[in-house]
Amino acid sequence: MQEILLVDGYNIIHAWSDLKTTAEYSLEDARHALLEIMQDYQGYSGYRIIVVFDAHMIPGGLEKKEIIGGVEVVYTRENETADRYIERFVDGLPEYVRVMVATSDYLQQTIVMSRGAVRISARELLEQVRLFKRDIKKEYLDKPEPKSNTLEEWASPEVAKILDRWRKQG
Repeated sequence: MQEILLVDGYNIIHAWSDLKTTAEYSLEDARHALLEIMQDYQGYSGYRIIVVFDAHMIPGGLEKKEIIGGVEVVYTRENETADRYIERFVDGLPEYVRVMVATSDYLQQTIVMSRGAVRISARELLEQVRLFKRDIKKEYLDKPEPKSNTLEEWASPEVAKILDRWRKQG
């Protein structure tokens, strides 16, 4: 089953204290920081992540989509909020796709849940991101230093078996 995480970009930026602080001096930097976090989280979770930013106040603005580091980024068109885009997106998906919507907007949460999506608050998403970072740190950074710097020291047992088989074959 495909899993999609739709993120209300500005809602999350203004809900996470680090990003909110960054946004006070540069909204562009805050967007960039959120996208970097979502790129890492996508690699860990395997979710298809779509971050939606409001651009509805830009006169004549057209909907713009781009992929940044594997994360889909959508800037809404004039007169369309991120909330409305998310609702429209959720409505257009088949039932076999699991959709999670990250926002702390209560009305938006209620609407998307009524349409079959799972809601994740900004706080819950932040906690998931913290957990994944802790897991990554534990898995990679807390490994004991090898006695030497050989492939055998670093490779998992499965990879070592494959490499040994290749070595013996050729």
